[in-house]
Amino acid sequence: MLILSRKINEKIMIGDDISISIIEIRGDQVRIGVDAPRTVKVFRQEVFDAIRAENRAAAESTPVFPEFDFGAKRDPL
Repeated sequence: MLILSRKINEKIMIGDDISISIIEIRGDQVRIGVDAPRTVKVFRQEVFDAIRAENRAAAESTPVFPEFDFGAKRDPL
């Protein structure tokens, strides 16, 4: 892991087209801005983890398909 120190209005570059800016430092919170192409998905870690868990659950579930009738006649119960 690379660890860097930055001050307000300083940036970190990732590759040629992603920058992370320090917007504000207040107590133990840091506000950052991420400038990236629209094709790059940027998530907070907890949101990323939730999406990953949902995707895993969907992949492991058994699909449920409604019963298809196609006009067949059934005997009444």
